[in-house]
Amino acid sequence: MNSRFGLGPTIVAAAVVGFLLAFLLLPIGTVFHAAFVNADGSPTLGHFGAFFSQTLLRESFYNSLYVAVMSVVFATLIAVPLAYFTVRFDFRGSLLIQTLGVVPLIMPPFVGAVAMQLIFGRNGSVNLLLNDWFGFGIPIMDGLTGVIFVESLHYFPFILLNLTVAMRNIDGAMEEAALNLGAHGWRLFRRVIFPLALPGYVAGAALVFVKVFDDLGTPLVLGTTNMLAPQAYLRITQVGLDDPSGYVISVIMVLFSIFALWMSARMLKGRDFSTLQKGGGSLQRRKLPPWQALAAYTWIALVLLLVLSPHIGLLILSFAQVWSFSVLPDAFTIAHYGTVLGDSAGMIFNTLLYCSLAAGIDVVLGVAISYLILRTRLPGRMSLDWMASAPLAVPGIVLAIGYLRFFRDTPLPFTDGELLTGSWVLIMIAYSVRRLPYALRSCFAALLQMHPALEEVAQSLGATRGRIVWRIVVPLMMGGILAGFVTSFITAAVELSATIMLSTRESQAPMSYGIYLYMQSVSGRGPGAALGVLAVLIVAIGTFASNWLLEKARGEAARPLVAQP
Repeated sequence: MNSRFGLGPTIVAAAVVGFLLAFLLLPIGTVFHAAFVNADGSPTLGHFGAFFSQTLLRESFYNSLYVAVMSVVFATLIAVPLAYFTVRFDFRGSLLIQTLGVVPLIMPPFVGAVAMQLIFGRNGSVNLLLNDWFGFGIPIMDGLTGVIFVESLHYFPFILLNLTVAMRNIDGAMEEAALNLGAHGWRLFRRVIFPLALPGYVAGAALVFVKVFDDLGTPLVLGTTNMLAPQAYLRITQVGLDDPSGYVISVIMVLFSIFALWMSARMLKGRDFSTLQKGGGSLQRRKLPPWQALAAYTWIALVLLLVLSPHIGLLILSFAQVWSFSVLPDAFTIAHYGTVLGDSAGMIFNTLLYCSLAAGIDVVLGVAISYLILRTRLPGRMSLDWMASAPLAVPGIVLAIGYLRFFRDTPLPFTDGELLTGSWVLIMIAYSVRRLPYALRSCFAALLQMHPALEEVAQSLGATRGRIVWRIVVPLMMGGILAGFVTSFITAAVELSATIMLSTRESQAPMSYGIYLYMQSVSGRGPGAALGVLAVLIVAIGTFASNWLLEKARGEAARPLVAQP
């Protein structure tokens, strides 16, 4: 049913483009414009010269690059062996290991950063034990090292997930051929298996780099402000919206995000990674000798204990009455949860409201864009996919800065002079724009699996386009729509970068901002951890629901249509 463009699709396309222009392209364009013009509007490159002439800003640029690159390195050291062991060798618990390896993604790094300080800091549990037993400590949570440590433990699942899939798709015949030619062990992995799985690794490493380079919450919580994202936040909040340095930093962050994604594609261009067999022809699982299996289990247990330490520390902190200069808390209490439920119930409600509305907008836009691309012949329709996917390369803090500048004098409709920048509406819109690519991919995949013949039958029976979409397309896409809704919801629930810039009143703040406020003081860490545990539970339940809906959608898609007599 690839109908030519008509009035209905044209109106829908115009509405989608209008939304993306108003809440993505124009605000980001304003940021770029402010970075390249003087106060009188004349073009200039002087702001970039001033940026690199300041020692602090130049240091922040190099620090952000250093932290992003080193986080990729350490995430690789964790993810590559974990993926290889669970795919290449046959031992019990491989599925559980892979599942636990993804758990860090359900908690944003800034939430567990304080708990990590209590465990691995100079006066944390690990260093207290090391000092008692061996007389030395490891300053792993100091400065940039602490940021790298936290970010690596949180984002390594991106490499693990992509690399695991890539390794499973390798043709086992290539491995057998390499074995027959004498390649074994490290040489086999280095010369055959890893090169064939390189697309998965590069995709995951690029995501790690972008996420770490753009992260604001973790450096702020750890008190490390000599990085780009914290400097952009401090410049705009302390100096003001007219400070050009904040916009220069924003432009640099966007360009480096785009550059990282472009490089990940460029590295693989012109190289052939295809194989001839799938499924049964994949890498053969091999049994490890007993002593090697013991060594592998020991290493994996240590890695999982390390990557799950933020969750363990957060849970302990949420029940800790006093936890300072001791291996474990001196006393436990449930009062922090009472404090959170009493004082922060509004933040929990705000999170549910903002994220539900944002996810609703995302699935509406996702269905509309998917339908326009796959079911119409509107000219330029493929540009909608590029526009809707652009937020992947736009840091949350940059989007928020663009909103503050672009909408600073815009009144909120249907109110008595309230500005849009002072309302919760802008927070919700920022969530929807930031998470639109996730919902779009789910909706696109769902519509791609639906044969156009089902719509053509309805059209031949006289159904209008609107009725076909409402009565046939949407119900058949429901699995993908629900999965996109849940994915957008759970990822928006822990968004901090945009939230911290756009929250003007505590009464309108969501949970992520509440956690950040609590963690600013020692007395608030307990309630902050309790609120973090609740946020993790919400995300975990949402993640489970999303996976369940995806499996259900796949099952329905695989079910054959049987003609009824």
